[in-house]
Amino acid sequence: MSALFNFQSFLTVVLLVICTCTFVKIQAPKLMEQRTGFRGFFWKAARIGERLSPWVGGCCLLMGFTVLFF
Repeated sequence: MSALFNFQSFLTVVLLVICTCTFVKIQAPKLMEQRTGFRGFFWKAARIGERLSPWVGGCCLLMGFTVLFF
């Protein structure tokens, strides 16, 4: 089943994109300079990860728990 049709999988993919974009922006900021277009989506995901990092971290812990045990 595709991650677009299963809500839990969709949330997992969204959290992984946010966490990955934030990590890439910290390691190589030149890759996340473009704020418009297709690459702008990844810049926005990195910005969400930077600004809401405690909430994103909590969601990652919760999602990890649900993936492991449910």
